[in-house]
Amino acid sequence: MSKLKVGIVQQTCTTDKQDNINKSIAGIKQCVKDGAELVILQELHTGIYFCQAEEVEMFEWAEPIPGPSYHQFAAIAKELNIVLVTSLFEKRAPGIYHNTAVVFEKDGTEAGKYRKMHIPDDPAYYEKFYFTPGDLGFNPIETSVGKLGVLICWDQWYPEAARLMAMAGAEMLIYPTAIGYESTDSEEEKARQRGAWMISQRGHAVANGLPVIAVNRVGFEKDWTNVTNGIEFWGTSFVAGPQGEIVWEANQKEELTKVIEIDKKRTEEVRRIWPFFRDRRIDAYGDITKRYID
Repeated sequence: MSKLKVGIVQQTCTTDKQDNINKSIAGIKQCVKDGAELVILQELHTGIYFCQAEEVEMFEWAEPIPGPSYHQFAAIAKELNIVLVTSLFEKRAPGIYHNTAVVFEKDGTEAGKYRKMHIPDDPAYYEKFYFTPGDLGFNPIETSVGKLGVLICWDQWYPEAARLMAMAGAEMLIYPTAIGYESTDSEEEKARQRGAWMISQRGHAVANGLPVIAVNRVGFEKDWTNVTNGIEFWGTSFVAGPQGEIVWEANQKEELTKVIEIDKKRTEEVRRIWPFFRDRRIDAYGDITKRYID
């Protein structure tokens, strides 16, 4: 299919896991009511963004895959006959946890999963304490609605990740996300951060001739340790076309659902006029695998 209706669920989250799941499911159902064939949820949508502090108790949010949350989302994908992109805190083994996107097919089976490869460690984003880096590589997930290049949040800043997904045949780049402002930042700095976030992903769209779909959480979440003033997640979920054009952009404050139609056929049209893949000098890129060129 060339034209695809994609549903986006931008939501707030609390410490009540089942309430968060119910809210996601309500959003999914609204997207389907509006015609969505593919629905995408934000990063770690079953709970608070627990990475604001390093506390071992937070590992209790994790579940095995398959596990209870997994089965609820598999069931809703089957019930509604949709492809569904979820984001779960995976307990793989004692001491090994991942930030994992699971994609469900229309019959509720698992189409595939992606484990977050780039793991940040910044004030209020202490993810290295919780997540083992992914080991599944940058491989698109084959579904009945196309090959989905699923990446997660911090992966958004790395052109290499987007490029490898595109080179493996991804038909779109999808980024479940949890990013926001620290309240002590100036308004100017907040604008720079959000602008850079959008520009970076729009650049991936341009460089690879692919639509980009970013689904971010929204709302304020307190730092329960009071080390920081918490995070105001900036929403702004958006869809960009294969020339980087903004197809749709959400607001920064409100929970919402939205269905956007994308035309996957435009990738071929754009790559004919901007043949970046043809002109890549793959014979000269060997040093890209080095940490730094001294």
